[in-house]
Amino acid sequence: MIEVKTLDKPDERRDFPQGHLEAVHLTGLDFAVATFEPGWRWSESVAPIAGTDSCQIHHNGYVVQGRLHVRMDNDGGESEVGPGDVFVCPPGHDAWVVGDEQVVVYDFAGGMAQEYAKAD
Repeated sequence: MIEVKTLDKPDERRDFPQGHLEAVHLTGLDFAVATFEPGWRWSESVAPIAGTDSCQIHHNGYVVQGRLHVRMDNDGGESEVGPGDVFVCPPGHDAWVVGDEQVVVYDFAGGMAQEYAKAD
């Protein structure tokens, strides 16, 4: 059986300061589209909702638009991702928008669609 859903009608939307997430849930795939506005930073916008000091979600992502800077907790490693970049980011990081352009990220890992910015 094939399942098809459109991002024009996501199963859910979660709004948080300076951004939002739209998710679709299919058998074997939870897919998220995250939109972050200029000035967005995980530790300021999502940490109060998550109740953790850093993002504890694993990401398998693709950047559609904008630039995002990521800093890892464990070793302080940093990287910047931009349009066309595919990335894997383990739990334990902070991230923020670089510049004045909105960031749009597609996330295939599942955790973002299931738990990200979800209040208990």
